[in-house]
Amino acid sequence: MKNPYDILGIKRSASDAEIKAAFKKLAKKHHPDLHPDDKAAEARFKEISGAHEFLKDKERRRRFDAGEIDATGAETRQQRFYRDYAGPSGAHARQDGFASNEDLESFFARAFGGGMGGMGGMGGRGSMKARGQDVTYTLRVPFLTAAQGGVQKLQLPDGKTLNVTIPEGAEDRQSLRLKGQGGPGFNGGPAGDAFIELHIEPDAHFVRKDDNVHIEVPVTLKEAVLGARIEVPTIAGPVSLTVPKGSNTGTKLRLKERGIRNAKTGQRGHQYVTLKVMLPPAEEPELAAFLEGWKPRHAQDPRKEMLK
Repeated sequence: MKNPYDILGIKRSASDAEIKAAFKKLAKKHHPDLHPDDKAAEARFKEISGAHEFLKDKERRRRFDAGEIDATGAETRQQRFYRDYAGPSGAHARQDGFASNEDLESFFARAFGGGMGGMGGMGGRGSMKARGQDVTYTLRVPFLTAAQGGVQKLQLPDGKTLNVTIPEGAEDRQSLRLKGQGGPGFNGGPAGDAFIELHIEPDAHFVRKDDNVHIEVPVTLKEAVLGARIEVPTIAGPVSLTVPKGSNTGTKLRLKERGIRNAKTGQRGHQYVTLKVMLPPAEEPELAAFLEGWKPRHAQDPRKEMLK
């Protein structure tokens, strides 16, 4: 990911309110609902959402500003015995410990005045075994893959790939452990483990809050006034939803147990659908003529509270 400050067009000194305001302005401009079938706009919206999620996390922002992590959340180089590297497809890795067996031997040489062969009390170099180093990776996971579960490929710096099983309902920053997939052991010792930190990518439509999923769904003026039966997306596929007569923008409806399955309880959250009434995309002379002659039975001032 690019520098999150650059993506939102703000300075590093920006306040939380300024970050939120910049995100809202850009999200409104590039929202996929306003640019149907525009992949570039969808990608831009995801980039904006990712930058906002990154900067609103105070700890991640502090560490980024301090140079401790990069814009993907991966650790930056800390000292000579640590090796940082990044693989393609958004996979980032950091090897904790000595970068190679040669580094390990060099350390012992300095620490004990000679190679490990001089450590007589340890039975000599040939008999010493050491467990391989644990390795930490970060893996970007699409929202729906995290919600439903699935398999995500992680490409390693050496060109190999790991098939990582993403558990259903996986959360952002959740860590997975792959035993024996870390650094090789020394002199016949066991391999270390791989720890994979999941970075869940924002979705163009769905937003997760705890185990619930929220989505804004546009409806036509006719559907809102007269009521209708419409199809709405869920994390498991489209379902039918009844729009009550007289619905308005902001009307919130619930789809029971259509949210995220909780890994501990096994129960699903709900999906909340917020309606957004959309006017026709082109002129409708009959509608305009009707409204010009229409005398509402109930007086309405939707801005009354704002002007107090």
